[in-house]
Amino acid sequence: MNGLFGWLGGLWAAAIAIIPGFGTAPPPGFSGYVDADYVYVSATTAGVISAFPAEEGQEVKKGDLLFAQTDTQQQALAAAADAQAAAARATWQNLTTGGRAEELAASQAAVNKAKADLNLAQLTFARSQKLFASNTITQAQLDTDNATLLSAQAALKQAEAELAVTALPGRDAQQQSAKASFDAATASADKAKADLADRTITAPTDGRIERTYYDLGEMAPAGTPVLSLLPAKALKVEFYVSETDRTKLTMGETVGVTCDGCAAGITATVSFMATDPQYTSPIIYSREERSQLVFLAEAKIDNPGGILPGQPVTVSPAP
Repeated sequence: MNGLFGWLGGLWAAAIAIIPGFGTAPPPGFSGYVDADYVYVSATTAGVISAFPAEEGQEVKKGDLLFAQTDTQQQALAAAADAQAAAARATWQNLTTGGRAEELAASQAAVNKAKADLNLAQLTFARSQKLFASNTITQAQLDTDNATLLSAQAALKQAEAELAVTALPGRDAQQQSAKASFDAATASADKAKADLADRTITAPTDGRIERTYYDLGEMAPAGTPVLSLLPAKALKVEFYVSETDRTKLTMGETVGVTCDGCAAGITATVSFMATDPQYTSPIIYSREERSQLVFLAEAKIDNPGGILPGQPVTVSPAP
């Protein structure tokens, strides 16, 4: 008999444990699931993937190579842009510094020759004046020597003017135009280098590679995610609270997170509470219908403890 009562007692205890409405009520909480704020990594321009060392589940550090695209064309464009910038710089500097040393030397030599010619012409004309006074030469010869002197004087002035012009830099308008051309060429070179650098994509933050959407050798369109990255401390729980419970939660509040097989002591910080309900009754906000409203809330997980995205959880207010 005692055995029968003992068996019946055990059966009753089991029934209490498994039948709803019997036994100890579970602790209050809100149903939800784990999600994450993923970083979707893409290329700025379309291109064939030439290197893809990233693998799903791999931990990466900020700056680690994720993938690269073919860059032969970008390298050629960058080299051409550098050459154009160098040519524009040379033109600008030539206008700001005046003539080259060789040009200045040639102009100075012309001045020296003109001075020598003038000196000779002066001596010749002085001698001709004396000879004309003694009736040794004719008036025509004297006039010829005088013309040679005047020509030598004019030639010297011209040579000195050319030397001065050679030593001068270009006019202000020419310099400004050359400087603008150099600036434009430099900007084009910078853009070409940036386009070349954009063909190598590195991790923007520490984290784990969650999914890859392309393979080596495939064409990756511009702006389309090639892989998704789960940054550190990016996990969050999304859960739903009733109208009444919503007023009890505050932004920045710490809540507990539990799930089947999860480590104990996981907490999260409330970071978002929706203002719009997820369900609205056809009868607007009567006292009876308000109880059917639920609001989405989010909380950043403080200590994941091995928890993964997609895991169903129960969120409990802090005691």
